[in-house]
Amino acid sequence: MRYFPLFADLQGRCVLVVGGGAVAERKVRLLLEAGARVRLVAPEVTAWLRENAAVAVHREPFDPRHFEGAVLAVAATDDRAVNEAVATAGRDRNVLVNVVDVADLSSFIVPAIVDRSPLVIAISTGGVAPVLARLVRERLESLIDGSFGQLAGLLQRWRGRIKGGLPDVDARRRFYETIVRGQVAALVRSSDLPGAERELEHTLRQSNAQRRGRVMLVGAGPGDAGLLTLNALRALQEADVILHDRLVADEVLNLARRDADRICVGKMAGGHSVSQGRIHELLLQQARLGRRVVRLKGGDPFIFGRGGEELEFLERHGIPFEVVPGITAAIACGAYAGIPLTHREHAQSVRFVTAHSGDSLDGLDWATLAKERQTLALYMGVAGLGAIRDQLVQHGRAPSTPVAIVENGSRSNQRVVLATLAELEDAGRAAAVQSPALVIVGEVAALAEKLHWFGSAPVQWHGLRAAA
Repeated sequence: MRYFPLFADLQGRCVLVVGGGAVAERKVRLLLEAGARVRLVAPEVTAWLRENAAVAVHREPFDPRHFEGAVLAVAATDDRAVNEAVATAGRDRNVLVNVVDVADLSSFIVPAIVDRSPLVIAISTGGVAPVLARLVRERLESLIDGSFGQLAGLLQRWRGRIKGGLPDVDARRRFYETIVRGQVAALVRSSDLPGAERELEHTLRQSNAQRRGRVMLVGAGPGDAGLLTLNALRALQEADVILHDRLVADEVLNLARRDADRICVGKMAGGHSVSQGRIHELLLQQARLGRRVVRLKGGDPFIFGRGGEELEFLERHGIPFEVVPGITAAIACGAYAGIPLTHREHAQSVRFVTAHSGDSLDGLDWATLAKERQTLALYMGVAGLGAIRDQLVQHGRAPSTPVAIVENGSRSNQRVVLATLAELEDAGRAAAVQSPALVIVGEVAALAEKLHWFGSAPVQWHGLRAAA
C-alpha cells in the first residue's frame, strides 16, 4: 500500500490552490464543502472563482511565499513547470501537495468520493487508474442511498448518550451493530426519523441489561477464503473472540474483525495440542463474559470436526449457539483436483471416512467400503496409507483402482498425486505427502488427469501411467 488513506479535518484551515481554470474550480468547490479557507493563485481565473467571496484570489503568478500558513496545496495548471515549482515548494516546507493527474509529482491523491455525510467513502487506485476509481464510485453510489447518511447523523447525535449508557467497548459495538442492521435502520430508510429515534432509545435501555454471550460454530472450509459463506464472513466480522483450529488458513483469519482476540486451539499429531476439555473451558469462559465467540473449524464443523460434542457441552451449560456450515474437505478437494465424487459411469455413491488412527481403521466395515462403483473420501489418512491399501485389497477392491492424494486442497500450494490402490503407500512416501491431505479412492480419481483446472497438473505415479 503506497498511499495511506486519511481523512483530514480542514475546517478553517488554509489550503493553497494554484490554477484558475475549470479543474481548479472543481477542487475549490470540494475544499469549500470541507470547510477549508482557500487561497487561490493564478493570473487568470473563472468567473465563478472571481466572484466567490469565500475564495481569497491572488491574480498573479505562483511564488513559494503563497505557501505561508497553508496545510495542503493543490496544483491544477496545465503548465508542467509551474506544477513542478509548486511540488518542490511544498516538499521544502513539508506541506503535502496534489498535482492534478500527475502522480509522480504528488505527495497525496484526491480520491473519488461517495458523499453521504457524515458518512463519506473515498476510493483511490493510487493515481494509476482514475477511471476505475470513478467506476467503483458509481457502483457504490447506486448501492448506498441517502438513508445511510441520515443514519450516520442520528448516531452522531446520540454518540454521547450511547457512550455514557454503554461504557463497555464490546457492549457498545454490539449495540451499534444491532442499530445498523435492525429496526432503527429500517425506520430511517422509510423516512420515519422520529420513530427511529424512539426505537434507538428503547434499544439503548434494553442494552443496559446484562447481556449473555453466545457461540457461533463456523466452518472455515478447506483453505481458499473464497469458499467462505456469507454467514461465515458476517460471523468473523462480528466476533469478539475467535477460537480457531491450526489448519484454518491465514487468508480466512485475515477477514475477521481486526481487534478480535484470536486463540489457536489446534491439534497437531506429535506436537503441542489443546485438549478438547480445554477448548470446552475456553468456550464457556468467553461466553460467560458476554462475548460473541466464533469457534472456527476447518472444513465443516459437523464432518469429523467434533462440533456436535462442543454444542452438547454448551447446551448443558445454557450457552446459546448457532451453526454456520462450511465446505468440507472432500467436496473442495475433489472439485479443485478435477475429481467428481460421483459420476454416472463410475460411482453412484460417496462415503466420507476418517482414518486418522489404527483404532479407527479397525472399526470400519471394510467389506462395505471395498465395494465397486463407489467413491471413498478418506480424511486424516496420511499416516495409514499402507493399512488402507491392505484392508481394501483384502476385502475385494481391485489393486488397479485409481486413487488420488490431494494435499493442501484448494490452497495455492495444492498438490495432487495419482496412483493405483496397490501403489498408494509408495506414492505417498515418494511424494513426501504431508497433512492436510485427503485420499480419494475410486475410478473417478483418474479423471483428475484431464479435468484438473486449479494449480499444478497432477503427478502420476508410474503404475497408473503404465495402466493408461
